[in-house]
Amino acid sequence: MRTLHRAIVTGATGAVGTALVRVLAERDIAVTVLCRPGSVRRENIPQHPRVRVCFADLTRLREAAAELDESCDAFFHLAWTGTAGAARNDMFQQNKNVEYALEAVELAASLGCKIFVGAGSQAEYGRVEGKLCADTPVFPENGYGIAKLCAGQMTRIACAQKGIQHVWARILSVYGPYDNPNSMVMSGISALLRGECPRYTPGEQEWDYLYSEDAAQALLLMAEKGKSGMVYPLGSGQTQRLKNYIAAIRDAVNPALPVALGALPYPENQVMYLCADISSLTQDVGFRPRVSFEEGIQKTVDWAKGR
Repeated sequence: MRTLHRAIVTGATGAVGTALVRVLAERDIAVTVLCRPGSVRRENIPQHPRVRVCFADLTRLREAAAELDESCDAFFHLAWTGTAGAARNDMFQQNKNVEYALEAVELAASLGCKIFVGAGSQAEYGRVEGKLCADTPVFPENGYGIAKLCAGQMTRIACAQKGIQHVWARILSVYGPYDNPNSMVMSGISALLRGECPRYTPGEQEWDYLYSEDAAQALLLMAEKGKSGMVYPLGSGQTQRLKNYIAAIRDAVNPALPVALGALPYPENQVMYLCADISSLTQDVGFRPRVSFEEGIQKTVDWAKGR
């Protein structure tokens, strides 16, 4: 087991990143957050005595070493640009993300990090049948997935060259406070809180959702106990039909509100089944999700009401 006293986190302003910073700080691990100067979401970073913010652009990660006067044990690289919409197929932008990930490895090496944990994506797989395992064949279908796959493979080699252990998490659908406002979960919550009727497909898809705090706990366990060189699919390991998730979201806001299931057609190439096989993650690091979807949604709704 690796003992962590200090950690670096990039991409700390979203659902997974904010939860990870909080989990690390609550474990008495000193956290340095690398945040883009001028980030409109920098206020999302948890305020805690064990957390400090260093403003560093992804294009100048190695230069941040001059401002970081202490060595670190773990580097969590979550930052990524072009995660939604047309930007997912902006090949030049996605290619830059691979370069930024390699810069993160250089910074991790200069700080004496023992372990590098990178945030990959289900998009690395493309469309496949059955549960997603570490050895499931990969064939990403967009620039985002291609770049995530490349970043995972290249940073593994770069870490080996630097004597750093490496773990790559292929993250499925995570929800929670500070989630993307356009995600299925957050857009539905927002619409219902405004008294609107959200529109959905028939909702027969079977998907795997994981609460952000559970995802953060898994990343910490990977840093402490994960096998170097491993790829860990990260989800709850369980599926429900999308319409059941939607009903839970509605009930957490107000059970009397309507939702429009079937108002939208399935998009072209709709993925109907998505689930992580977390058996290797459970075996290697002891991860088991703790928060049910209903409990996590209630926490997310309460957070959204308080904004």
